[in-house]
Amino acid sequence: MPLQPSPAAATRWGQAWRWFNHQAPLLLILTTLIWGCNAVAARLAVGEISPMMLTTARWSICCVALWFSARRDIATHWRSLRPHWRYLAVMGTAGFTAFNALFYTAAHHTTAINIAIIQGTIPVLVLLGGFLFAGLRATPLQMLGVGITLAGIGVVASRGDLAVLTGLGFNVGDVWILIASLLYAGYMLGLRRRPAVPPIVFFAALAAVASLASLPLLAVEVARGEFFAPTPTGWLIMLFVGLLPSFVSQITFIQAVALIGPARAGVYLNLTPIFGPLLAVGVLGEPLSLYHGVALALVLGGIWIAEHLGQRRA
Repeated sequence: MPLQPSPAAATRWGQAWRWFNHQAPLLLILTTLIWGCNAVAARLAVGEISPMMLTTARWSICCVALWFSARRDIATHWRSLRPHWRYLAVMGTAGFTAFNALFYTAAHHTTAINIAIIQGTIPVLVLLGGFLFAGLRATPLQMLGVGITLAGIGVVASRGDLAVLTGLGFNVGDVWILIASLLYAGYMLGLRRRPAVPPIVFFAALAAVASLASLPLLAVEVARGEFFAPTPTGWLIMLFVGLLPSFVSQITFIQAVALIGPARAGVYLNLTPIFGPLLAVGVLGEPLSLYHGVALALVLGGIWIAEHLGQRRA
């Protein structure tokens, strides 16, 4: 007969979970830690599962988890999304499918440290995109922060070698993760037009689009002979990215935003380029070079100037 928790123990666990679910800083730290782990998972996946298979599996697993956890909300509100199907198709394809396809492909050519640092520039890329394409105002300090952060990208991509920078001899993996970050920045700007439905329903719609949009990429991978069956480790990685970076972290982020708002929650995203390199060194044993430290200082410093000093001046 299986052991059942006592009513008192169940009550204590329930109280602890309700307390945790209302602690926005803890929710956001968990979220960014999971996102940092995703860069490590991308590198671990090399040779264990093909990139497009991982992309398709990620969003398919997430859709299953969403159906079991939010199917009542989805059934209630899905009709409200039908008039917005073009918007949902673009957002899910660019922000989820294309981002992840480039992300996991880039991991075959660059390090998890580089992936995490370049991915950490997304908040500033959002600011730059809003200024260039969405008519949002930016102060001189904010633009200075953008410039410093972009300099950090240059240091990472050039591996601290000016000759690489002037000769444009960049690592293709770094270029792909930069393009992926630009796509996700565009996705974040597009969230300003999000339909008026519960966040979990909107996320479920985008996850469904991402799952379907990844199928042609998987077919191309098979046709080119680049697909291979996942190894046992590949299956574990597939479950990890499908349940944690795709599902759990999105739920914790949505809950945190509901508690403290998107502006305050967005500040915590700066933890991702810190967690990622630390995990890459600790788990993968990747070497942390001086130029990584310089790049990380530039990225975080630029974000701090743009998000804090620039916003205060504005």
